[in-house]
Amino acid sequence: MKNFSEILFLLILLVSCKKDYEIERSFYYWQNNSGYNIDFEKVEELGTKKIYFKFFEVDYSETMGNFPFSKNKPYFWREKAEDSLTIVPVVFIKNEIFHYNNEKDLDKLADNIVYLIEKYHKEAVTDRTELVFDEIQIDCDWTKSTKEKYFYLLKKIKTRSNKTISCTLRLYPYAYPDIMGIPPVDKATLMCYNLIKPLTEKNKNSILDVDELEKYLKNKKKYPLHTDIALPIFNWTQLYKNNRFAGLIDIDEKSIASFARQTEPMWYEINKDTVINYDSYFRKGDQVKCETITIDELNKSVDLLKKYLNIEGKTTVTLFDLDSKTFKIRTNAELEALYNRFLQ
Repeated sequence: MKNFSEILFLLILLVSCKKDYEIERSFYYWQNNSGYNIDFEKVEELGTKKIYFKFFEVDYSETMGNFPFSKNKPYFWREKAEDSLTIVPVVFIKNEIFHYNNEKDLDKLADNIVYLIEKYHKEAVTDRTELVFDEIQIDCDWTKSTKEKYFYLLKKIKTRSNKTISCTLRLYPYAYPDIMGIPPVDKATLMCYNLIKPLTEKNKNSILDVDELEKYLKNKKKYPLHTDIALPIFNWTQLYKNNRFAGLIDIDEKSIASFARQTEPMWYEINKDTVINYDSYFRKGDQVKCETITIDELNKSVDLLKKYLNIEGKTTVTLFDLDSKTFKIRTNAELEALYNRFLQ
């Protein structure tokens, strides 16, 4: 009888610990014409089912009006034929365009966005492969002053495409929907990175700061949209000239340390004029900030999300981003553990 009671207790414990949601594994693909040099075997080993794939970005000029740039066609689909992998087209829209567009302009923009997505979709389909998608994601850092026009565009894209429409959701509009509004979409992806302007708080990691993340998450009411989650797994190096951001550079901290002196955590100052790989030129006195994300910081972020976010149903966890370096700086075991942590 005692053994029966122990078994019953364990069964009750297991049922009570079971999560009432499931985690769908995903990546962002944000590269531009990089040849898709991706280790898809490792992607498959992780059980990844979805890739949010940036198709293009939208900007505005007086001469061209709204125009697409940084176009990125999913040609890899022809070669990989990954039947189990879903592609979600993502379009990044610069917030500034809404200052120059009226509703008639936005009607035309919605038509053009849907047309170009469908065009790329058709080009990726061959006799051997079939690229099917039922979702479009729109990425935009909208503001209080542009929300009405942005939300109008989202509605028009939904009508024109007849697809599930999702959008990215930064932490400020997540925390303050009364100010920023609630986008008229089927679901949103909460972007848990790029929380701080690099020079605003120089000593903090602008990619991910756990304390900053908690400020936005804690004591917030349930967001009225289903909320998926995006986390950073990338590192980057920022170049500053005369205390002004001059761009991102493809060089790691170890290499920077060979010709620069560290002035404070993450920050280096160039010792002498230096050229790297014939295309990266550094002047003496330039500043470089090397930002990396540790597994410990990611684990703490997951714990905060489980604590404060109302995770329910099928929730997609998307890691930013998938490129040729992803599995050089992150092991499959680390990423597997990160996904699984949501279920512990």
